[in-house]
Amino acid sequence: MAVTIKDLEKIRQEGLKALKEKLGPLGMIKFIQMYSDGEGDYTEERRKKVKKLKEEDLEKYLKEELN
Repeated sequence: MAVTIKDLEKIRQEGLKALKEKLGPLGMIKFIQMYSDGEGDYTEERRKKVKKLKEEDLEKYLKEELN
C-alpha cells in the first residue's frame, strides 16, 4: 500500500496533536527538538528567536498547526 503526501500530512498532524495532548506544548517542543538535526550557530539563532518570540505567538502557532 502506497502512502500519499496527504496521508503523511495527516499522520504528522495527528502525531503533533497526540504529543501536545500527552506532553503539553512545551513538552511537545522539547520532544521534537531531541530529533531535529541542527546546523549553524544554535546559540546565536536561539537568542534572536527567543528575543522576538511572544507567548501569544506560540499559542497561535500551535492552535493553527494542530487544527
